[in-house]
Amino acid sequence: MSYKILTGNAAEQLIYIENETIQSTITSPPYFNLRNYSNGHNKEIGREKDISIYIDNLVKIFEILKNKTREDGLLFLNLGDTYVNGCLSGVPWRVALALIDIGWILRSDIIWHKPNAMPSSVKNRPTTDHEYIFMFSKNKKYQYFQDAIREPHITFSENSKMKGGRNHLGKRNGTPEKGKNEGNSNLHDGRWDQAFHPLGRNKRTVWNIPLGKCRGRHFDVFPEQLVETCIKASSKEGDLICDPFTGSGTTGLGATKMKRDFIGIELVSEYADLAKSRIMSQNLELF
Repeated sequence: MSYKILTGNAAEQLIYIENETIQSTITSPPYFNLRNYSNGHNKEIGREKDISIYIDNLVKIFEILKNKTREDGLLFLNLGDTYVNGCLSGVPWRVALALIDIGWILRSDIIWHKPNAMPSSVKNRPTTDHEYIFMFSKNKKYQYFQDAIREPHITFSENSKMKGGRNHLGKRNGTPEKGKNEGNSNLHDGRWDQAFHPLGRNKRTVWNIPLGKCRGRHFDVFPEQLVETCIKASSKEGDLICDPFTGSGTTGLGATKMKRDFIGIELVSEYADLAKSRIMSQNLELF
């Protein structure tokens, strides 16, 4: 597999990518007013003076990206929220709605639950331990591999919350949903096992994934498990994966490990070098 990392502003560098070549974009832009990654670069996303300018800048980038995406391509966008003057700003949904306005189709909102989220000293609200991931498609028909990311069934496990739990299996009339599944003979003959996909249940919209770690100097790191889930769902071997906010390069690392090509963009040259070193450790070729 091969990779390329362009250094510079995402909006300016995206023009060098050929139209309709990207199969899947998996990215997490800098959050509004959270950190200064570039030590003052005037085109750093997230350092805008106003949320509306931040949203406008992101929209411009993802509008260009839409043209670079294949007709059956997907976008997985991770965003965290921001408090401004004590008020939660709703940034993720404001960005999502703005992308809908420019033609992206929002197919799913996913909650990324972080079981190892940093503790918080706040006393007047709950501690935040989740972020949003939005799954967008370019068109109504798109490449999506449901079976690649199925989860283990819960119904007959020790984690089942259903009344009766495992006792329903193998018992006629064992299903508690008398009305809901009244016409399903398999369930009412006690054959719940026949109604479940052998590879597991369909992926749910709450993903419990710990925060990622990196020995480099980048503050925020995408968890590899999160990236790999998105890659499996949206692409096959040989497809091109993109991250216009490459950071430490976790999307590129995951893509190339899974035999996909990768193209990334990073504003800060130090982080671009970090991403390259992580990906180069797999002895891959530049394209």
